[in-house]
Amino acid sequence: MTATDTPRMTAPEWAMLVGLSILWGGSFFFTRVALAALPPFTLVALRVGLAALVLNLFLALRGTRLPREPAVWLAFLGMGLLNNAVPFNLIVWGQTQIASGLAAILNATTPLVTVALAHLATEDERMTGHRLAGVVIGLIGVAVMVGPDALAGLGSTFLAQLAVLGAALSYACASIFGRRFRRMAVPPLTVATGQVTASTLLILPIALEVDAPWTLPMPGLTVWGAVLGAALLSTALAYIVFFRILATAGATNISLVTFLIPVSAILLGAVVLGERLDSRHFIGMALIAGGLTAIDGRILAARGRQAGRA
Repeated sequence: MTATDTPRMTAPEWAMLVGLSILWGGSFFFTRVALAALPPFTLVALRVGLAALVLNLFLALRGTRLPREPAVWLAFLGMGLLNNAVPFNLIVWGQTQIASGLAAILNATTPLVTVALAHLATEDERMTGHRLAGVVIGLIGVAVMVGPDALAGLGSTFLAQLAVLGAALSYACASIFGRRFRRMAVPPLTVATGQVTASTLLILPIALEVDAPWTLPMPGLTVWGAVLGAALLSTALAYIVFFRILATAGATNISLVTFLIPVSAILLGAVVLGERLDSRHFIGMALIAGGLTAIDGRILAARGRQAGRA
């Protein structure tokens, strides 16, 4: 691989990316349920706080602990800000005013932003024609799959939509920023734990000041179930997988999960809730598959070699 080649994902990395999309696809559902009883800052604080508690306990059971070096903690704080504190609050607040489908489309702009930023900020994740084309095809696939109804409110809630786009930008910056942990030799589990711990330190004071959660009515079991799902599955477990992929596959590849999240959410609805799949779902999935194939590049490269030998 040359200095300008973007890493290609292996089959296990693609499998982990699909698993990550399922974990994060559920977060939109968990958030929608929990917002019925909890304000945004409190929900985000509970999500990252419970995840931090579980991951720190898991580290302790393994006989390890978080690093104490100031440089590592500065990186944890930066990652917590870019990958949790900013995007979680923006998306949760945005979902109070826009539909989940529109939020998914806006969130799916993350790979577009990541491709551009990675081209400028890295030496080994340069933009190529087939990667940019694949990202655009994948984004069109998300829009087709979610359907035209999601676009009906486009522009009517400008600030909420801008908030979700801001979250996509923050995620793109986080993917590039997080590459440094591999150079610092910090394992993925430790990075995930440090990130959500730092995020809790950043978000908790805001939630206490703005929401005064001790004055809120006690949520019901359904809401607590959604909070636990968001914390344990969509945060603690998801970030272990996230940092494992990021360490080997790079920022652009990990951002592709935003294309797969709507696919996972719709398929989960069909399997678990018995929701019907329309033709647009299959067309959208086919476009996303085509976009991911173009981004991966191996099939196109093989065809190019065959054409060259012909």
